[in-house]
Amino acid sequence: MHVGDILDVKMVKKVVIVGGGTAGWIAAAALSRQLGTLLDITLIESDDIGTVGVGEASIPTMRNFHSLAGIDEAEFMKASKATFKLGIKFENWGNLNESYIHSFGTIGKTTWMAGFHHFWLHAVAEGYGGSLGEYCLEHQAALAGKFSTSEKGHVNYAYHLDASLYAKYLRGLAAERSVRRVEGKVQQVKQNTTTGFIESVVLASGREIEGDLFIDCSGFQGLLIEKTLETGYEDWSHWLASDSAVAVQTKQVGSIPPYTRSIAHDAGWRWQIPLQTRVGNGLVYSSQYLSDDEAKRQLLENVGTDLVNEPRVIKFTTGKRKKSWNKNCVALGLSSGFLEPLESTSIHLIMIGVTRLMQIFPFDGVNDQLIDNFNAATDVELARIRDFIILHYKATNRDDSEFWRHCKSQSIPDSLRERLELFKSTGHINAVDGDIFRVDSWLQVMLGQGIKPQSYHHVAKMMQQGQLQNTLLQLKGSVEKAVGTMPTHQEFINSYCRGSSA
Repeated sequence: MHVGDILDVKMVKKVVIVGGGTAGWIAAAALSRQLGTLLDITLIESDDIGTVGVGEASIPTMRNFHSLAGIDEAEFMKASKATFKLGIKFENWGNLNESYIHSFGTIGKTTWMAGFHHFWLHAVAEGYGGSLGEYCLEHQAALAGKFSTSEKGHVNYAYHLDASLYAKYLRGLAAERSVRRVEGKVQQVKQNTTTGFIESVVLASGREIEGDLFIDCSGFQGLLIEKTLETGYEDWSHWLASDSAVAVQTKQVGSIPPYTRSIAHDAGWRWQIPLQTRVGNGLVYSSQYLSDDEAKRQLLENVGTDLVNEPRVIKFTTGKRKKSWNKNCVALGLSSGFLEPLESTSIHLIMIGVTRLMQIFPFDGVNDQLIDNFNAATDVELARIRDFIILHYKATNRDDSEFWRHCKSQSIPDSLRERLELFKSTGHINAVDGDIFRVDSWLQVMLGQGIKPQSYHHVAKMMQQGQLQNTLLQLKGSVEKAVGTMPTHQEFINSYCRGSSA
């Protein structure tokens, strides 16, 4: 007997979100904005339970979500002390003392037959191509510390934000849209004895809250999806060895760069996320190669002494729940799994999860077809992000520590191996539908990590003598001109979204 056969007549009206933080309030804000008159939404959270809050950087898809959630950019940025992000600067990844930027921009101009990088590779072979980043506005603006945008602008960007303030801002929006917040800790979960569906949660106060659909935003513990429904977990630590992070905040000093920094160290990597009034710092590492105490010491040595809080250690197991949607429970955020924040995908995964839920919302009752559709799409996206993260570790020339020797020699998923082999031999990059990291992202990281293709599309050889060189000069010139007219990142923030206490 299938789930859908049992409860397809039970209409879904009452939605109960267990857990606040970024995940819970993103879900509440979006559902109430788009489906508010159709649903009765309750969010349960406890002020006594802290949040992990390491995901302070985002990717450009956040802007699309904000549009559908009715979020004003300048208002949200003031409230969360946010800054703009044009990409990520990776330092010491491919080789020690070398760096590259994974920018969010489009590189050059592509054609239907071959991407721009094939023309660039030919130019490099002929001795005049220069660096790939010279043909990307976002890349050059990041290096120059410049930023500007407008309704007519074409700059592709994301944000750095204070996750706690962001959740607080979303909470205010959700409250205006009739989302009920209930303070308390869940002490008991009641299930239907026949189907196993969750029927209600009982708080420590004794209050019982019934629901038709439950959204688990309880963090790593997975209170509903795992502790109650025993969904199971798919461990990916054999591909991604890091299992720990230590995080601390410091005061903002000096100019604010419009990019995240990711600095590789002997047993992992360290992040710097610049906000208006502080900097989010963290050190990700494998406990097999670095102790917690040594990790704290290394982090504090590199961030200075102007600490805003005390460093805290976070333990995790990279991977995902075997089902993100099980019975009448949908897991979002850390309760659904964990991928280290190397490419700032944690907030995106929350947003795409609730967006996908809204698109196939089970108004007429939860059934297997909806569950399978949701889980299949989620699994594909997670696997593609996983591969992109593994790429940074696998494609390296570093062999100066046991950790990097392990990463360099480890096995990788077949899906990633096939992408790498195709690029190495031909210069081609598969453009996969639904992949949030498109061709230009894969290109920048593969080249930045030291992968050099053995060949490329020869269409560039069809161009007349000097034609390609002149075209490249014009492209570079237009980028230089655009960057030259931009204000500094700090100047733009001051005029557009400076927080009241910044």
